[in-house]
Amino acid sequence: MLLVLGALIVSYAQSLRVWFDQHQQISALQQEIRDREKRVDQLGDEVQRWNDDAYVKAQARQRLGWVMPGEIGYRVIGADGKPIGAPPEPAGPADPQADDPEKPTWYTKLWGSVEGAGKPPEPVKPATPKPTPKPVLTAPPKGSR
Repeated sequence: MLLVLGALIVSYAQSLRVWFDQHQQISALQQEIRDREKRVDQLGDEVQRWNDDAYVKAQARQRLGWVMPGEIGYRVIGADGKPIGAPPEPAGPADPQADDPEKPTWYTKLWGSVEGAGKPPEPVKPATPKPTPKPVLTAPPKGSR
């Protein structure tokens, strides 16, 4: 009887562990859904703000430094020579080599590999070993024998 009871406890324990794991996974996914729905609501609010002309004008003034016709725009220059509170400079290309005219294009690389495929590789010349100096024999002095 104890053996059967032990087998039942082991089998139910495994099922309960799986159930708890799945329950935690479901809870995590539900939290992720709530977070994403909140983000969707925030983005919807932002879209509504951008549909308002007054908001667009305010953003153009703030971000781009634009002024309305008839207004006079001022910029305060700091000690370092840069405008204080100026809109950020436009970012350059993400890849600095994207506009490099020296960089070969993909089709140039492809054609180069096609041309190179028809040519056999040049044999590698073995490096010529440096000649080892031969010992120099000198004659002994005449009076030493």
